[in-house]
Amino acid sequence: MMEWQKVAKKCALVLAGILTVQWSIAQDNAELQQTANSFLRTGDYANAILVLNQAIQNAPDDIQLKKNLAFAYYLKGDYNRAYTVVSPLVDSKEADIHLYQIAGNIYQSKQDWKGAEKLYVRGLKKFPKSGELYNDYGDLLQNMKNFDGALRQWVKGIETDPNFPGNYYHAARSYLWTKEPIWAILYGETFVNLESYTTRTAEIREVIVECYKKLFDDPAIFNSVPVETTDNKKSRKGSNDNGFMDAFKSTIAKQVSVIATGIEPQSLIMLRTRFLLDWYSFYGVRYPYALFDFQRKLLKEGMFESYNQWLFGPVANQAEYKAWTSLHKTEYDAFSAWQRNHPLKLREDEFYNTGKLAVIK
Repeated sequence: MMEWQKVAKKCALVLAGILTVQWSIAQDNAELQQTANSFLRTGDYANAILVLNQAIQNAPDDIQLKKNLAFAYYLKGDYNRAYTVVSPLVDSKEADIHLYQIAGNIYQSKQDWKGAEKLYVRGLKKFPKSGELYNDYGDLLQNMKNFDGALRQWVKGIETDPNFPGNYYHAARSYLWTKEPIWAILYGETFVNLESYTTRTAEIREVIVECYKKLFDDPAIFNSVPVETTDNKKSRKGSNDNGFMDAFKSTIAKQVSVIATGIEPQSLIMLRTRFLLDWYSFYGVRYPYALFDFQRKLLKEGMFESYNQWLFGPVANQAEYKAWTSLHKTEYDAFSAWQRNHPLKLREDEFYNTGKLAVIK
């Protein structure tokens, strides 16, 4: 064997040895990560931290391990160490949305409000379509008593990431206290369809019903609706103007007599059925809206009553709701199966909120 061949063979053996060691470390770290995750799930944060520190000794440049370590310190309540670990990571090119979320929570826990705000601004510059970061930034601003600013972040999150539920939840709760309860109704119903079976769902159902009451309790809400003319049809056409809201108000204002006996499931079913028929006669093409398409599909499938019972029944009267579902078990089961297989999907080009928030509390 020639000398150069011996050298090449020796180098190959060395490289193979290095790769074997690296593979072995990677395997060990994967196992350690699984062990740490198990400790985190059971609330044993001290052992999770111990295991993660061991894994980091083997792979000191692994940002995922360090991110999990910071999170473990945060869950344990050791915010100073969490802060020390996470702060350098946000400057890394590998920083992802989850890292910014963890870092934001840690900064807020240390009451570093300015640092947290800068962090979210930086994160949204890197991930401008992240509904999660808009959601968390809104939470921060709300904690800072900047309620208008918080609502603007949640609304922006709805615009940029329309299928993320958290921003609808916060926006609906905020719009409950504004002069535009219609947005609380629309965002609330959207949220309930995106996150259907949590404690937040029950809360937002109550917000929707309360806002229907507010809507018809204040006739002034409908006073600003302009008379429809050929000129203002042209001037208001577009996705980010007041036309959608004016169209909604003018359509629903026609149905005031339907709820003369009060806001309860049956009157809401009639109100919303008439609204849909009117909407698609006059505005459906000009202002496409996925939530209304979803409702219309349910109406055509003969499931709109079951859907509205599911939406409003638990809030209006739990006993009557259970009685209705028992009496209409076949229809309700069919709706439940259809709902599981046909979830609401929002579309990015259907954002009509002008951002004029009119907060009154």
